[in-house]
Amino acid sequence: MKHVSKFIISSIAVTSLLSLGASPEIHASGKGSQMENQNASHSQQSAHSNGINNKQNELHNLTGEKFTTIAHRGASGYAPEHTLAAYDKSHNAIGASYIEIDLQMTKDGHLVAMHDETVDRTTNGTGRVDQYTLEELKQLDAGSKFNAENTQYANSNYEGVQVPTLDEIFQRYGSGANYYIETKSPDVYPGMEEKLLDTLNKHNLLNSDSLENGHVMLQSFSQESLLKLQNLNPNIPLVRLLDKGELPSMTQQDFNAIKQYAVGVGPEHTDLTKQNVHNLKKAGLLVHPFTVNEKADMQRLNEYGVNGVFTNYPDLYKQVINENETQAK
Repeated sequence: MKHVSKFIISSIAVTSLLSLGASPEIHASGKGSQMENQNASHSQQSAHSNGINNKQNELHNLTGEKFTTIAHRGASGYAPEHTLAAYDKSHNAIGASYIEIDLQMTKDGHLVAMHDETVDRTTNGTGRVDQYTLEELKQLDAGSKFNAENTQYANSNYEGVQVPTLDEIFQRYGSGANYYIETKSPDVYPGMEEKLLDTLNKHNLLNSDSLENGHVMLQSFSQESLLKLQNLNPNIPLVRLLDKGELPSMTQQDFNAIKQYAVGVGPEHTDLTKQNVHNLKKAGLLVHPFTVNEKADMQRLNEYGVNGVFTNYPDLYKQVINENETQAK
């Protein structure tokens, strides 16, 4: 997940963009609104469209969990981020709800898992991802830097691990895993959205069961990318990421505007308060903050009412959830 500068959404801006092709889907939960009355008549729409448990009239994750555990770049506190080792740790060993994947695109058009637009921080290479062919990228060592920087979790098996393609990730975990995938601004990687949907479809991850049960969530800081995705496939659950410092200046009108195309938001966790979590959920939005690595923060955010967190330590968040459930009994 990458921070980029952007403007605060206004409902006018969203309406203008939606008029270019994306169909609006609004659900607000404020009192006495005409919009709510209209939405009430559509109570039979699928769960991924509104993120609402109609039976209890509460927001809930599409997986059915009260709190969802999103393994940020895999279990990246314990293994090299965005490698199969980190994904194996989060999915197979820890049992996180979601594998989170940042996408970049190679010079020859392959979607690969990497957070940065350059390979410098996590591999032994230098330069932009889009200046590498896939064959060239596969020559890089994506694990040894982790060992050097995290000696307590260093593992000789991490030496020489490769940058995985999205295809390889889906081939490894298939429909047995849930995926939380980030796209970039369309002007960074033209055609990324189409390639992503083609890849998901090829692996049978866009069927109605997958979408209604939250097996795939797509996220972006780019409103333009999300609107493009909605236009390409209006059934996919979308999440709008918010930069640090963006949330505090937003209004209820802004939250309602996001709900026109997204089921949730991903704010930077230090921007959250009990009040703005309430306001986001009032607009019908799931709240999945990033990146939460301290137990005290996890506990506090759960008390605020978030629906889950992105974390490098998914086992720690699962522990917090289990402790809360035990105390509630």
